[in-house]
Amino acid sequence: MTDAPPRPAAAHPDTAPTPDAPTPDAASPSGAPRTGAAPARPNASILPTAQQTIGPFFPATFFRDGDNDLTRLTPDAPPTTRGTRIVLHGIVTREGGAPCVNAILEAWQADAGGRFNHPLDPARHLADPDFLGWGRAWTDTEGRYAFHTILPGPYAEAGIRRAPHVNLTVMGAGLMRRVRTVAFFPMFGPENADDPILTLVPESRRPHLITTPDGEAEGHPAYRLDIRLRGPAEEETPHFED
Repeated sequence: MTDAPPRPAAAHPDTAPTPDAPTPDAASPSGAPRTGAAPARPNASILPTAQQTIGPFFPATFFRDGDNDLTRLTPDAPPTTRGTRIVLHGIVTREGGAPCVNAILEAWQADAGGRFNHPLDPARHLADPDFLGWGRAWTDTEGRYAFHTILPGPYAEAGIRRAPHVNLTVMGAGLMRRVRTVAFFPMFGPENADDPILTLVPESRRPHLITTPDGEAEGHPAYRLDIRLRGPAEEETPHFED
């Protein structure tokens, strides 16, 4: 428990300032009152500073070719040969359905075997050495984004099985903080039904987190997840706290 601020000493009746007289805190070192200084108010509450939206916002030239490709370590490296290559894409919209232009999205996921090439994964030595597992994309003038990746594998976290999924975060103009959501896949019905994150979401809203098969893109199966940043419950994509 922090110490309480000391109470101001009571003024002697003969020396107490009149309502129009400057208080000691409003005086200069010489004792003369500061012009325009506001009277001191001990223990007065301070108004909080208003929050600011996320920024700065980056031009498209900030991104390099291949930034949205999780399947390779560098743009010039060959893609991983493990797993099924897919394209995860969709449209990011604001309330009312307007496209969210020049938003930044980041994606990260496990490899095809359900492992992460990360020190916190005890099975890191088994992780795919050619799979980056992280990427960054941005939306165009129609709010569209796309990631090139592979179908992730399931894994256990703290002894609890996780369904195959891709983690997503969105940053853009008008957002006070980044938005985090998750993309699941429809072919893993039993795993989805037991996933501890997906089951936190009301059943009626879970379809907003499950991708939809969408033909092919660049010769690979495509899965679509549209992201509505704000709107009524039947339209808004569920978001998760950090």
